[in-house]
Parts: sequence; C-alpha cells; structure tokens
Amino acid sequence: MNSKYEECLKACLECLEACNTCFGACLREDDVKMMAECIRLDRECADMCAFAAQAITRNSPFTKQILELCATVCERCAEECAKHEHDHCQRCAESCRKCAEACRQMVA
Repeated sequence: MNSKYEECLKACLECLEACNTCFGACLREDDVKMMAECIRLDRECADMCAFAAQAITRNSPFTKQILELCATVCERCAEECAKHEHDHCQRCAESCRKCAEACRQMVA
C-alpha cells in the first residue's frame, strides 16, 4: 500500500473513533433531542469510515467511489458537529474535516 493510502486509512480510522466517541458522549448529554442529528450523522460517518478503511485495505475496485462518498458524509457530519459547543463535537468535526480532505486527495 502506498503512503498516500496509508494517510487516508489513518484519517478514516481516527474519524471512525472520533465519531464513535462523539456518538456515545451525545447520548449522555442533557438535551439528547437537540443532539439527534449529530448522533445520527456520527453513526453514518463511523460506518462509512469503517467501510472506506476496508475498501482501502482490500484494494476494492470501487475504492474511488467509496472515498468520494466517505468525504461527502464526513463533510456533512463535520457541519453538524461544528454547530455544537461540546468538546467531543468540536473534536469530531475536526477529525471529520481531516478525513474528508484525505479522501478527496486520494480521488483527485
């Protein structure tokens, strides 16, 4: 695997972890209803990042399309997380932005 893929894989795995952390922390917030969209997108994004990581490691013929979708999902999740002031949301938004950028660089 070339180093460009390694960077992207690392970003996907870090984003997966950040989304799972944010997901769990959002469920413990006082106003869970307000966090609903954040929770939903954390879940989507974590799954997408896991799928993208698998595509990279198994050299899927669809890696490019999967990474394009992953970047889109990460950007959407980052937008939502950035609306919330909680540390876990801000960290997640940052991780999502990094992952989206890494995925976009792979398919450029």
